[in-house]
Amino acid sequence: MQPTTIGQQSQFTGSLVVGSAGGNGGGGTTGPIGSAAPGSSVVPSTSVLQGGGGGGNGGNGSGGTGAVGDPGYSGPKFISPRRPDYGQFGYPIQLRANHFQITMPRGFLHHYDVTITPEKCPRKINREIIELMVQAYNKIFGNIKPVFDGRKNIYTRDDLPIGRDKVELEVTLPGEGKDRVFRVAIKYMSKVNLDLLEEALKGNARTMPQDSIQALDVVMRHLPSMTYTPVGRSFFSTPDGYFHPLGGGREVWFGFHQSVRPSQWKMSLNIDVSATAFYKAQPVVDFLLEVLDFHDYEQIRKTLPDSMRVKFTKEIKGLKIEITHCGTMRRKYRVCNVTRRPAQLQSFPLQLENGQTIECTVAKYFLDKYKMKLR
Repeated sequence: MQPTTIGQQSQFTGSLVVGSAGGNGGGGTTGPIGSAAPGSSVVPSTSVLQGGGGGGNGGNGSGGTGAVGDPGYSGPKFISPRRPDYGQFGYPIQLRANHFQITMPRGFLHHYDVTITPEKCPRKINREIIELMVQAYNKIFGNIKPVFDGRKNIYTRDDLPIGRDKVELEVTLPGEGKDRVFRVAIKYMSKVNLDLLEEALKGNARTMPQDSIQALDVVMRHLPSMTYTPVGRSFFSTPDGYFHPLGGGREVWFGFHQSVRPSQWKMSLNIDVSATAFYKAQPVVDFLLEVLDFHDYEQIRKTLPDSMRVKFTKEIKGLKIEITHCGTMRRKYRVCNVTRRPAQLQSFPLQLENGQTIECTVAKYFLDKYKMKLR
């Protein structure tokens, strides 16, 4: 289920010409965020770029390669119209809005392309790899705190001492039982001029530098992505002090959507309320009861009819479960299927210490080895 975003989005008009375009931006955070209009609250932020000031999040930035401003990529490009004049009549009033003025740093950011091998890891794992890399290679990063979009792009305030050639680093990610080794290739891409964005906001340029907006987008989303659970362009945290069940093993989580919009005077941070559905953290047996709309365990002690087993399989297949019978070692596994037979009848070949192989049921295995009677 996609997150539902509530609130007003800022809009502006202009013309579209053939140029270069970008996809969805990644995110990070930097500070400080500037003051808003009187009566408005200011969202605090933490500086994560060495010597950095504020940052922004561009709705049109790209989280990967092929962004607006990249050579060789053709697509629509926004050209903002000049403001004709300023109003002379009326009187000022105070407004409460979910937009907050952002103070941006001047100067340059440095853009690096990143390739993590093995590929196709979740963004969360990629972020852990990059964080460990920064800690492990102090000679390269020192006090520099890079921001990462979770896929391909890293930005730093100062240039890294790796030259312009591709550099490969090895990172070991601690695992449960076995460590995993990854190779991270870093290559310098370009300088991102934040002064060009400042000039465009002042009306001295007709086009918005999309590479600057993309970089600020990554900066603004970096820390929230490390702190909260990202879904699309929204961030969610585990329910604390509220409970909104949806049935079927699901519940509502509330969070926030953020985006940065260029305006005719400053960069503006837009924050809206979001809500989406998550699977509820609970034992698999309780999840089974909810999915099949049972009220007690007695109803599932016998073999499930095929219709109910198929219904439950559709719900749990592909989900990750965490085992709890191995003490502190909490490994996670992805469910691939549900057997027709219950644990009391489902058997598998078990190899004993003397090398002999016997047929053992799942229930007997857990009772003998872990002293656990399965439900």
